[in-house]
Amino acid sequence: MPRPSLLAFLLCVSPLLPACIVEAPGGASPNERRQAVVAEVPPLSVKGGANFEDTVELVGASVQPGRLTPGDVARVTAYFKVLKPLDEDYIVFVHVEDAEGRMERVNVDHKPAGGLYPTTQWKPGETVKDEFAIAIPATSPARTINLWMGFWDPKTDGRLQLKNPEAVRNDGRSRILLMQIPVAR
Repeated sequence: MPRPSLLAFLLCVSPLLPACIVEAPGGASPNERRQAVVAEVPPLSVKGGANFEDTVELVGASVQPGRLTPGDVARVTAYFKVLKPLDEDYIVFVHVEDAEGRMERVNVDHKPAGGLYPTTQWKPGETVKDEFAIAIPATSPARTINLWMGFWDPKTDGRLQLKNPEAVRNDGRSRILLMQIPVAR
């Protein structure tokens, strides 16, 4: 845990000052940041290209296994290139939906990078790795799953707006179709 500076310590112990306020350490530790940021993006099963308000670009994503079995879990890894600093701590929203509309939506909304690295700490030029798990109910009739994604601000209930809707599959509400995953029967 970071320690207060020597100056902050001396000001705090000075008998001339009635009170002391030292800024609490916050944010990702250097180790957590190293876990969340990658130097090189591995080969991906899905290429991205979605630009969210000229601040974040989805580079791409992969899923393992590449075919879901109802009741099983798959790991999804998405990679985001940081273009500009973000002023808010966004949630990555993920909607798992049956492509044919026969199953209830499953929400897999989460803090990016396992909660280790909030978006207000992202630095331009970094590529942030975001891993999460998805599952569909064992009784699901789905044959194909649509995986929708975007960025959501829980304080305002707003989304980062998609700047290039013509370049990626989307629903017109800043929700991109990250991938379609077949379901084994």
